[in-house]
Amino acid sequence: MNTSTNTVLITGGASGIGWALAERFLQAGSQVIICGRRADKLQEAQQKYPQLHTRQCDVGQAAERVALLDWVRTEFPQVNVLINNAGIQRRMQLADSQDDWSESQQEIAINLEAPLHLATLFIPHLKQHPQSAIVNVTSGLAFVPGAFAPIYSATKAALHSFTMSLRHQLANTSIEVIELVPPAVNTDLGGPGLHTFGVPVGDFADAMMNGLQAGATEIGYGTSETNRMASRPEIDAIFARMNSRF
Repeated sequence: MNTSTNTVLITGGASGIGWALAERFLQAGSQVIICGRRADKLQEAQQKYPQLHTRQCDVGQAAERVALLDWVRTEFPQVNVLINNAGIQRRMQLADSQDDWSESQQEIAINLEAPLHLATLFIPHLKQHPQSAIVNVTSGLAFVPGAFAPIYSATKAALHSFTMSLRHQLANTSIEVIELVPPAVNTDLGGPGLHTFGVPVGDFADAMMNGLQAGATEIGYGTSETNRMASRPEIDAIFARMNSRF
């Protein structure tokens, strides 16, 4: 992917991995639009980069996803890259959980329904461009699940599966389909302080940009690359080791 001449829409782009990618696309010379739920975060982002465009949007809501596409068609028809990055993570013990199912529904809606729906919605628009891409951000937990975050792991595994099918179906179109596979990254995913052991978000984002520029279609980093390439016996061993603490 040429990272310097695109118009890029990033969901969940005001913090974490999405924000790190937004900064790098801006610095490379692309036009960037970020969307997110929090108006204050979007305002902070635009204050830092006045050339950045923002849209308040809850991608967990189907109607807002449709409205996002309509807005893009009207205001930014040149958008040729969609990055499905928005995601939330809840840690839970299923046997002890007394949680309202609505919380898990929200996790599924944001992590899985949103990227599936947005990808499907944007295909006709992206096909109009000679070079375009759908980039889905999954997780190393898509390949080896974290039992501590069972809903999150399941949504990312499903998104990985969908991405493979989408890539196959769009192989003869102008749309590249790319999967970014984060390991644990030092962001506030799941809550402040839960991922301080993770890799620096800047290092991860730099590696993803390098992979995009090199034309890779499935890009891991560190432990997520190990998970991505693991055999079944290796997956079992990694699963046992990773989940023994929980």
